[in-house]
Amino acid sequence: MRKLYAGGREFVWKGELHHVSGERDCHRCVRLRVWGAGKNSRVLQADLLSKAVLPWGCASDNSYPTPKDVREVIDRALAHGWDPDVAGGVFFLSEAEHAAEFELTDFLLTDRLRDEGAPDPTTRVLSAFDRATGSPS
Repeated sequence: MRKLYAGGREFVWKGELHHVSGERDCHRCVRLRVWGAGKNSRVLQADLLSKAVLPWGCASDNSYPTPKDVREVIDRALAHGWDPDVAGGVFFLSEAEHAAEFELTDFLLTDRLRDEGAPDPTTRVLSAFDRATGSPS
């Protein structure tokens, strides 16, 4: 568990490593969980899809959220209704609701860990790569 201080409050967070499968590749995904008022408070959860495009099969890169990334996720969640003082439950920063307007430098939001029918992560990663480089992959 790591600590981050923001807005006069201490947040505790952790990232769990996973992989999600796409139609053409699999991708590193980090499930970020953040608590703002102790272990029984409403947890913030965001599944972060690495934007890494690598030349070999399953994209086993070493992407992991930085404190800056975590702060951006916290700020987004607070602005969209997360109340860390509420007891219990989970606030999801979901791809379906937030991905169109929210992206981190090295990560995209994904719902693929919770929903196999969520948009293809390979297509989304390649699209982000194309936007970043200005060329089709």
